Amino acid sequence: MSANVIDGKQISKEVREQLKREIEELGFQPGLAVVLVGEDPASQVYVRNKHRSCGEVGIYSEVHRLPDETTQEELLSLIDMLNKDKKIHGILVQLPVPDHIDEKAVIDAVALEKDVDGFHPANVGNLVIGDDCYYPCTPHGCMLMLEKCGIDPKGKKAVIVGRSNIVGKPISMMLLAKHATVTICHSRTENLAAECRQADILVAAVGRSEMITGDMIKEGAVVLDVGINRLNNGKLVGDVHYESAKERAGWITPVPGGVGPMTITMLLLNTLEAAKRSAK
Repeated sequence: MSANVIDGKQISKEVREQLKREIEELGFQPGLAVVLVGEDPASQVYVRNKHRSCGEVGIYSEVHRLPDETTQEELLSLIDMLNKDKKIHGILVQLPVPDHIDEKAVIDAVALEKDVDGFHPANVGNLVIGDDCYYPCTPHGCMLMLEKCGIDPKGKKAVIVGRSNIVGKPISMMLLAKHATVTICHSRTENLAAECRQADILVAAVGRSEMITGDMIKEGAVVLDVGINRLNNGKLVGDVHYESAKERAGWITPVPGGVGPMTITMLLLNTLEAAKRSAK
């Protein structure tokens, strides 16, 4: 048996077509501002993709590229200006920022109603208590994939490998809200393989290439691979060893083409949502 492949590209395409139709009917254009400080090559690629994706669905997009030596005050001043800008409904500061800038201060500075990344402490708090909030884009994409494949987390055992604020913690809360029983594992978890083998839904978000192998996966489990790692030969791989995992799993996301395309799509969805809320 080989696992069903969860095609992030296809799901993403369907969601974007729906977004485009909704934006056409909105009567005004949602706006997204992306702020990039420094020359991080991966961030440059992400920002280009975000800008292009906005254009495809009809979202107004502006990119503010700032040099490495930008001071924290200058960055916060730009965020303040964007907070007040009526045509901007969502603000995203591309992380990481250079070391001399306090990342927390930057996240805190974005207006709550424009926090389309879902990183503001108030949004995070609302996620934890089950109140209305913007979901962080990558976990949101994972949850939508489950939904589109007809996979209901209710009553299932979910194991998350990784406890980052961007993926591990929020997706554990989102799965919990859907009535899964959730275990969070990390680098200090004892007997990680045994924990993983318990999972009906396994989320790998640890940032170590091909760390989760087929023998760590329960027969028929759903495997969501959030990792994206470049090997020395230039090949992109996830945190899951795909070839061995697909022989055991019931459903699996490939890398590339799995979770990745969903992240930007959820950003577009959050931006549209922010625009709708501002109109109210």
